[in-house]
Amino acid sequence: MEMDYEVCIQRTLDYIEENLQNRITLEELAELACFSPFHYHRVFQFLVGESVMDYVRKRRLSHAAKRLLQSDDKVIDIAFDLGFHYHESFNRAFKKHYGRSPREYRNASVHPVSLHQRAYLNINRYTGGINMEMKIIKKPAFHIIGYDLNTRNTDGQNNVDIPKFWQNYMQNKLGDKIPRPLNKNQELGLCTEYNTTTGEFVYMIGMEVEKETPAPEGMSYRSFQEMEYAVFTTPKASEENFVQSIQQTWVEIFSKWFPDSGYEHNGKLEFELYDERCYGDENKQIDIYIPLVKKAEKVK
Repeated sequence: MEMDYEVCIQRTLDYIEENLQNRITLEELAELACFSPFHYHRVFQFLVGESVMDYVRKRRLSHAAKRLLQSDDKVIDIAFDLGFHYHESFNRAFKKHYGRSPREYRNASVHPVSLHQRAYLNINRYTGGINMEMKIIKKPAFHIIGYDLNTRNTDGQNNVDIPKFWQNYMQNKLGDKIPRPLNKNQELGLCTEYNTTTGEFVYMIGMEVEKETPAPEGMSYRSFQEMEYAVFTTPKASEENFVQSIQQTWVEIFSKWFPDSGYEHNGKLEFELYDERCYGDENKQIDIYIPLVKKAEKVK
């Protein structure tokens, strides 16, 4: 059954706006959207452009900033009204976001930071699209040795951290140190161990190895069980457009393929496979692997 993802996410955006003063959890928002929590977290990220709990936090702080300027309400009352249970935690979050304490913000003559606006989805935003190849496969259990990066998708931190991590990996030829890889020219960029509340996850660059191969110092070893994956091949792109073609494919997967697929992301991991197709400056491609689970029908 086809689902309109934009309508599902917009429903939760409206709910967030009406309940900023209450405790809001990822689980209740996912329930409202009729998604599993992890799938909701990923869909929200792609359609809205930031992680859901990050969005909630910024909307609360925007409301707080408005009230500081438009009312004489005490700072502590504003904090409590917007779901901050401790004055100190509100002050800390506000200062981190706006660069000054709530009191300093209220008394300042200039307020240079624009408020975080409420998100509205343009239901017709996805027109056209790209041509990507897709197949569903069952990948046997596999084992990987590589390098870990702890990052988070809050404020786009992962978009800064991961390219730097790859640059260091390539420049220092760290792949040469991975012991006995099964496929010398295949590297995986893998996301796992998600914390949907904080946005933290582990990004790993590595290669497949035999089971129980010992990981050298500074590297880690992980095993993943047999799973069903949707495998998407990005369109051929020049060096200049390569990153954009990968990012566009991710957006298409979540905005166009998933809604009428009958599947959800299973939350265990996802990875990009880089091989000989990435060499050279033209016709560059990668494969994106997303583990699947059949979407449970919810009884209304």
